[in-house]
Amino acid sequence: MARMTARRLGIGLLSAVIAAAVLVFGGAFIYIHFISGPAPAPLSLKSASPAASSASGSAGQTSDDVSGSWRVATGSVVGYRVEEVLAGQDNTAVGRTSDVTGSMTIRGRTVEAASFTVQMDTIKSDESERDVQFNGRIMDTAAYPTGTLKLTSPIKLGALPALGVIRTYHASADLTLHGHTRLVSFTLQAERTSAGIEISGSIPILFAHWDIPNPSFTGFVTTQNHGELEFLIKFSRP
Repeated sequence: MARMTARRLGIGLLSAVIAAAVLVFGGAFIYIHFISGPAPAPLSLKSASPAASSASGSAGQTSDDVSGSWRVATGSVVGYRVEEVLAGQDNTAVGRTSDVTGSMTIRGRTVEAASFTVQMDTIKSDESERDVQFNGRIMDTAAYPTGTLKLTSPIKLGALPALGVIRTYHASADLTLHGHTRLVSFTLQAERTSAGIEISGSIPILFAHWDIPNPSFTGFVTTQNHGELEFLIKFSRP
């Protein structure tokens, strides 16, 4: 009788563990695929149609039209993208903010200076618990409230394209995150629009280079040791 009771107890415990696992992994699957939905697409520029580009290109734009001072405008977005495994399910974690400030200076056909700053605690994802971890042990936004990207070398623009035409450039900048500044090199895309200038790009971030703790937590979420900083910055005249 005692053996039978112990056996039943063991089976009951095993069943409970299996049921809990089903709830956890099944719940993660349902959340990722049916509730949360697919991750937002990477930030990028959307080229104007050939007709629009042709029309805007004949509007009397000259090589000096972009010279002068520019400031970050409404509609700018900066964020992160990290691949993670959530309770056994592959997932892409994305957090973003529109709380971006900054400026750019162009002289002739050369970008001489540019930078933008983000208030780190305004970056939000689709999961509040992830945001708590981000603001706390991962980025410690109370101690390091801002992140900054500042151009370190001029960018030669060359011949200016018509409005709506996207061009690709290479850039070098100091990226400050979590209280550490590192030099980064990356590719960006730029486009002149009727409202100003827009740029977009992404920068690979190896967490250890900025002394950022790996985002994995509680054995429930594991991530890679790197992610991407994404940006879409809109500049307008002051």
